Amino acid sequence: MDDLHPGSQALALEMPAREAAKSLARPMAAEGVGTALLLAIVVGSGIMADRLAPAQPAVALLANGLATAGGLIVLILAFGPLSGAHFNPVVTLVEARRGALPWPSVPGYLAAQIAGAFGGVLLAHGMFEVPLVEVSHHARAGGAQFASEIVATFGLVLTILAVSRARAAATPYAVGLYILAAYWFTASTSFANPAVTLARMVTDTFGGIRPGDAPAFIVAQLVGGALAAGFFRWAWGPAAPGGARRTTRQEDGSYS
Repeated sequence: MDDLHPGSQALALEMPAREAAKSLARPMAAEGVGTALLLAIVVGSGIMADRLAPAQPAVALLANGLATAGGLIVLILAFGPLSGAHFNPVVTLVEARRGALPWPSVPGYLAAQIAGAFGGVLLAHGMFEVPLVEVSHHARAGGAQFASEIVATFGLVLTILAVSRARAAATPYAVGLYILAAYWFTASTSFANPAVTLARMVTDTFGGIRPGDAPAFIVAQLVGGALAAGFFRWAWGPAAPGGARRTTRQEDGSYS
């Protein structure tokens, strides 16, 4: 067979790259839009709760937690078929580490999640006539907060991995319920997400976090995620053939 013309060779090399970029566009959009809506729910419901119950922090936290949990369930159900509905860099890294997501997809996922998170804060601020960007003064520092974020992220990642293994269809509900519980049983109110943590630095509302406190939260979240992945691998072991939930992307762009 004759060799391809140099121009044809270059085109042949470009086509897989173009197809790969095209196939990643929908999952990235799903991660970006989904994370934006998640932050709009978290921050927006926090603003609403604080305005309606300004002297009742317990009521405000309950309202914020219920809205976040309910919204998260819906978002996972809606965007899961497109991207796996991670909305969280820790989840993306864990899924890539265990082979459920190709590593070349990771930078796009992380960028979409972080950009979407900041966009969601701006959206919430716009809806409630709050300055679009404001530096948070909400202190969240100390060992108890650090430990809380390790526990919160450990539980979140373990919930995702374990429930997905046992009963994949229940995962959205399990994640939402866990987050609602973690709002109350952790001192940090369970950020459990680096993208969420970064974006909440620019809201001086109920759900904000001081920029100086965010790095420790992110380190704790990465530690919690790694511990959960390691524990799951040790305790649950390899999945039985055909028994594990596959999260690889299909030709139509969906995940299963």
